[in-house]
Amino acid sequence: MDNLFDVLDFGAVADGETDSTSAFQKALDKAGEVFGTVVVPPGTYMCNKLTMRPRTGLKGYSSWSFRGEASGSIIKLMSANNECLLDITDAFGATIQGMYLEGQHLGDNVHGVMVNRETQGAQEDTPVIEDCYIGSFSGNGIMFHRIWCFRIRHSMVARNLKNGLYIKGWDGFVLDCWFTGNKGYGIMADDDNASVTVTGNRIEWNGGGVRIKNGSNWNLTGNYIDRSSGAGIYVGGHKKRSHTITMIGNIIYRSGAFIEKWPAELSGHENSQVLLDGCDNIVCTSNIMLAGCDDGGTGVYSPNYGIVARNLAYSIIKDNVGQNGCLKEFFADLGGHGECVKIADNFGSKKVL
Repeated sequence: MDNLFDVLDFGAVADGETDSTSAFQKALDKAGEVFGTVVVPPGTYMCNKLTMRPRTGLKGYSSWSFRGEASGSIIKLMSANNECLLDITDAFGATIQGMYLEGQHLGDNVHGVMVNRETQGAQEDTPVIEDCYIGSFSGNGIMFHRIWCFRIRHSMVARNLKNGLYIKGWDGFVLDCWFTGNKGYGIMADDDNASVTVTGNRIEWNGGGVRIKNGSNWNLTGNYIDRSSGAGIYVGGHKKRSHTITMIGNIIYRSGAFIEKWPAELSGHENSQVLLDGCDNIVCTSNIMLAGCDDGGTGVYSPNYGIVARNLAYSIIKDNVGQNGCLKEFFADLGGHGECVKIADNFGSKKVL
């Protein structure tokens, strides 16, 4: 086919030592001329920053496990002197499939896959990331700054020194993924974000679970959120109030584990399964919560609180349960609510140690 390009034909060497940056970029540029796809046979390729073109694909052969054993089609970051490994800014309609992207924790703030612009793009970005492993970057695993439309599916984003997925943007789907061991949040949405569906993901052992700040129009449904250092789900406002967000049918387990410095105004309440602070038009219902410690019965038990709520309006927090769901108080109402707030039938008990 005249729109499939094997990266080996452009001089890439899968030996884990040779610099294959030029070969990959030539293949990606050639694919960009015909809206084609670069095929990456199994092996380990060393690269610096690569830039994708609009309506092109990067396709490998996925083969990896939870503990991050590298196999399949692997691209490893070669140098700390990069802002990212794979830049898809303005690569409208790009697809990344079946790739293992490894950052080796090089540099101070190097991202895995990146969209980075100061203003909204001229059109919908619509990238697809699927069946990928993106891990061990010193920045965010996936850095979407001013993204407009995206899909992330069936992937693992792990062991990055900042967030697994950072979103400043709109209109996304995050489905059937695993966010684990990231030092920041599993999913962090900051300042200007809206219209994101997060469904069926495992979000575990991160610095925090899901944080939505100054956001709107989110669906958080059917996720498993485990052993977050901060709140399992944190929705709040700073520059503006977060609003129009559903949290339905999630399991939230042993969150709030390792926070050392609390926001002064919250007095330690981030040690919780769910923290809602400065929100409107919120529905939080049918979630199940359980306190716990580390695997094997070791480590500190957490959290102190099940659900913490402050300064809400036009919101419903109802029918959440947590047998052994907290250590101190299952529902902590900090007050300051506006109109039309319904808080009812949240049943939880304290775990006796």
